[in-house]
Amino acid sequence: MKKLRVALKFTDDDIINVLALVDFRATKTELSAIFRKEDHPNFKPCGDQLLRNFLNGLIIYNRGPRTKNNDQKA
Repeated sequence: MKKLRVALKFTDDDIINVLALVDFRATKTELSAIFRKEDHPNFKPCGDQLLRNFLNGLIIYNRGPRTKNNDQKA
């Protein structure tokens, strides 16, 4: 998740907005815990659910929401 954030040049607000596209809520506090060093007392590992929702939101962010035409092609 850290590498994705750097590669995409996203801020915490950008990540929260991408997660909102898939109706997943995360706070800045939760994100800051994920991006801390592993030896920090407030470090929290990035869970599968957060990463999965971020990637799904990123698809919507880049391609736009699915339309009926897209559903027929799939």
